[in-house]
Amino acid sequence: MEIRMIKTFLAIMQHGSFLKAAEVLQYSQPTVTMHIKKLEQEVGVELLIRGKTIKLTEAGYLFMPKAKKLLLEYENLNDTISDYLHGDGGYVRIGASEPSASHLIPEILSQYKLKFPNVHVSIYIDSASRLKEKLREDQIDFAVCSETDRENGIQYEALLREPMAVLIPDTHPLAKEPSLTVMQLKDAHFLMTMGTCPIRLKVESIIASNFGDQFMGLEIGSITSLKYYVQAGLGVALAPIVAISPPINGTLVKRINDLNTDLTIGILSKLDEQTNRITTTRLINEARRVLLSKNGGLSGQEAI
Repeated sequence: MEIRMIKTFLAIMQHGSFLKAAEVLQYSQPTVTMHIKKLEQEVGVELLIRGKTIKLTEAGYLFMPKAKKLLLEYENLNDTISDYLHGDGGYVRIGASEPSASHLIPEILSQYKLKFPNVHVSIYIDSASRLKEKLREDQIDFAVCSETDRENGIQYEALLREPMAVLIPDTHPLAKEPSLTVMQLKDAHFLMTMGTCPIRLKVESIIASNFGDQFMGLEIGSITSLKYYVQAGLGVALAPIVAISPPINGTLVKRINDLNTDLTIGILSKLDEQTNRITTTRLINEARRVLLSKNGGLSGQEAI
């Protein structure tokens, strides 16, 4: 059953005659007659009563609402495919690690969704290493995250350096200092994220290179929760400024003058970019634009 036959049938009923339907559809009248004849042959019953006025048979009454629904679904399908081909349709699956998920992804999506409101976006929040696994297993299309271990077939484009600082309680002995040095934190109780989180690895490296391997403090599963433990006076948090700002009541962000390290944020994607859908490519470009617009933006690409 061809869609054009459905369109012809509905046009006849809307305009009341084969002739008017032919004019509207820009067919010849014999073509309209042929469409209806073939349609009735396919369904096995007459749908129209021919005469001075066109009327529906009983079967025609049953057929007409289904025909309207079928044509509407067909038109919706065409619209969906057209939107997809022009980048305003389909879906994108983004991976993000904290603090990027909370601080960068909303800004990346805000302009993109204004331009392409019909694209369905799913956001998966996890560690950078797990996001790499999801990318490899085709569970996400790309990720905005910190750098992770190198692996064939995956590329990491470093785009933003997030400077680090320390969050301390406002009752801390160093609270009145305008800025700090690393050695002033020698006896601090550090609050750490868990596992192999890149931020945890950065902090461990700073502690080990300046104070030895000893670690005093608490391990906390989420970097976004660190500020509340600092507020409770349980320790200090060395973290990217974006993760601890703005400070909540009872806490202060202090820059560390001699701390020459930061956290790199970038885009993790498959090396073969030709496999990306247009929706994915456009969102990657928007993510790249937003990251590069931040202070300390980088340029260049690292394939991993």
